Amino acid sequence: MLEEKKIAIIGPGVMGNTIALSLIQTGKLSPQQIIMAGPNQDRLNQLQAELGVRISNNHEAAGAADVVILAVKPQRLDQAAQSIKSALCPGKLVISILAGVPLAALEQKLGTRCLVRAMPNTPARIGMGITVWTKAADVDDEQHETAARIMQTLGEEIFVADEAYLDMATALSGTGPAYVFLFMEAMIDAGVHMGFPRRIAEQLVIQTLRGSTEFYLQSREHPAQLRNDVTSPGGTSAEALYYLEKAGFRTAVSRAIWAAYQRGIELGKGISKQGLEG
Repeated sequence: MLEEKKIAIIGPGVMGNTIALSLIQTGKLSPQQIIMAGPNQDRLNQLQAELGVRISNNHEAAGAADVVILAVKPQRLDQAAQSIKSALCPGKLVISILAGVPLAALEQKLGTRCLVRAMPNTPARIGMGITVWTKAADVDDEQHETAARIMQTLGEEIFVADEAYLDMATALSGTGPAYVFLFMEAMIDAGVHMGFPRRIAEQLVIQTLRGSTEFYLQSREHPAQLRNDVTSPGGTSAEALYYLEKAGFRTAVSRAIWAAYQRGIELGKGISKQGLEG
């Protein structure tokens, strides 16, 4: 059971902090069951004071835990792997949230096949995230369930058997909040440009996005149908949508997501190549 586990989080950044906070706030683990580790001692001290978690170095944290969550930057994988590899006893579950790093590269660098690869996103901080994840062959049923329950503290979770979906999820949902925030920012700035006080523009945009999403969830209509329902011939919506299409809005979004997907694959190939050369 997850509630009986000790979990080490290697990497006290935004997502490492988010995972620790989610595990504590959902009541799945007590702060003392979580060990956070990383090179920034000031950051670790801050998290210990704020969350009540234990702190340690990478090697000791990995050795003391039942589950190790790897949450460092992809470019710091080699350093982190070297510090925890000897502490990973056979069968210890390792969960990686490193964007673009495939299971094969993790296996080569960590010396274990008991691996889960996951891609959460930042709304996990309020329990509203979505995590796509997969596992290597050596992860047993109990560890699968443990991993799923960890993901569920962050919001919704989708298990996929095909690892290729992880790079797709990185581009679509993992990076997705950045697209949404940029769109929000553009709408708010447009409201301010028209003459709204920023406070009112922000309120209008936030509730419009929130309400539109909830409306879609309840109606279950195709987005194109919902858009058509509010687009009267010759009206304001039709005029606005004409300019968005003319500016290539739909194409720009699609190309941006594709570019993120390609970049994730490139990062993974670079890390895998480093592993082979090493």
